[in-house]
Amino acid sequence: MRISAGEFKGRKTGKKRLFSRGPGDNDLRPTSSKVREAIFDILRPYIDGAAFLDLYAGTGTVGIEALSRGAGLAVLVETVKSRAKAINDLIEKFGLSGRASVETERADAFLARAGRSGRRFDIIFLDPPYSTEDIAEILPMIGSYGILSEACILLCEHSAKTLLPESAGGLKLKKRYRYGDSSLSLYRKEI
Repeated sequence: MRISAGEFKGRKTGKKRLFSRGPGDNDLRPTSSKVREAIFDILRPYIDGAAFLDLYAGTGTVGIEALSRGAGLAVLVETVKSRAKAINDLIEKFGLSGRASVETERADAFLARAGRSGRRFDIIFLDPPYSTEDIAEILPMIGSYGILSEACILLCEHSAKTLLPESAGGLKLKKRYRYGDSSLSLYRKEI
């Protein structure tokens, strides 16, 4: 896996096997370079200086690419400790310690804690394992915890077989994109 554009273009973020240790090994599905390119084409107008949240970081490549492309800061949430450590190692290797942090906890626990502490994010990327129902559970929570900045964008990567709701938790679906077996659903904060 490599960063495809920006400050760290061409730099390797690791191999899948590096991140395949511990519980949840079988549900690691790194975002393909084709879909990652589409993600950042969609986010291009909003990324500069943004506070970026990756709720299911996996390999950390999407969060690091966000920083490479101009995000101001990135928070990467990963439940598997060995993956979180590997992401932390990447952050140090890329010299991003002041702009990135890894939180080793479940997405719902992070959302509750971030809401209590008043944290706000401009872009939220949500890519849970396709085999779970996490998107249906997490989408309504995101709006209710008050972590959305005024112009927040939420982008979900999910199976093309999964149809997400038109609205959830103060978010309104604006557009769907399909890339083979994967889809991206773009939500904005309802006004």
